[in-house]
Amino acid sequence: MSDARIDQETIDYIALRRLQSAYADIVTRRAWSELARIFRPEAEVVIDRGDGKPLVLHGPGEVGQFISGAIAHYDLFEFIVLNTVIEIAGDRATSRLWMSEVRHDPAAGRSDAFGLYRDEHCRIDGRWWFAGRRYQTLARTLSPDLSIFPMPVF
Repeated sequence: MSDARIDQETIDYIALRRLQSAYADIVTRRAWSELARIFRPEAEVVIDRGDGKPLVLHGPGEVGQFISGAIAHYDLFEFIVLNTVIEIAGDRATSRLWMSEVRHDPAAGRSDAFGLYRDEHCRIDGRWWFAGRRYQTLARTLSPDLSIFPMPVF
């Protein structure tokens, strides 16, 4: 691999990690209007909550509305990126983002969630975006128990 290609791959990797970090920051701050800065308008987001009925959302507006409603009752909510693997191919990329959420409900106490995002990214005019996303719940606590869901097949 040439030095120029290694340099570009490094630049792209950092840009994609910044994109993932921006998502975590936006969700933690509940800054829903900012999702339009990182999601393509046509992005499809599929959410598998482990109940057998995936939810399909379209664009940053629907994504923000869903998350806002899902976390409104928490007085503490923090989205944490645990690990990520990114594969870059030109102006397209895919990633696996392993995450957790620290949550506190004033009535029910603390609960945590663990999941996996499988993302599709695209670069348009030199800028990386979320082009599509699939989320799968892996586990969640409902104090004091931990519910564990099947591990995804790769």
